[in-house]
Amino acid sequence: MQATSPNAEASSVDGFKVMVIDDSNTIRRSAEIFLLQAGCQVILAEDGFEALAKIADHRPDVIFVDIMMPRLDGYLTCALIKKNPKFKSTPVVMLSSKDGLFDRARGRMVGSDQYLTKPFTKESLISAVAAFANREPSL
Repeated sequence: MQATSPNAEASSVDGFKVMVIDDSNTIRRSAEIFLLQAGCQVILAEDGFEALAKIADHRPDVIFVDIMMPRLDGYLTCALIKKNPKFKSTPVVMLSSKDGLFDRARGRMVGSDQYLTKPFTKESLISAVAAFANREPSL
């Protein structure tokens, strides 16, 4: 069995469009740096309202959304994305500083595809993107 190098995973996400929705400038910048280093195109949004306006224009391949945000929280943002027929198959990864079973279950109920706990590492972020980059497109 051949081990895959971290660069192999990074190259599998090269050119992938990733949106990061988080009200924390630090989290947005960290994610942007990690994703750009992996070769991704990055779209940033401070909250759900800004994200919904940008999604139609940029059509991201995967979306990371923070749960706790002012105005429009991550659960509602995810639900709105998934209710739109054009974007219901776009993977949404919930970001949270809480790692509770309730939070994960609530994320699944609104249609999220994965859950990532903050603070995330470069490896965990790129792995999450790679999981969607390598899957077969849905019909």
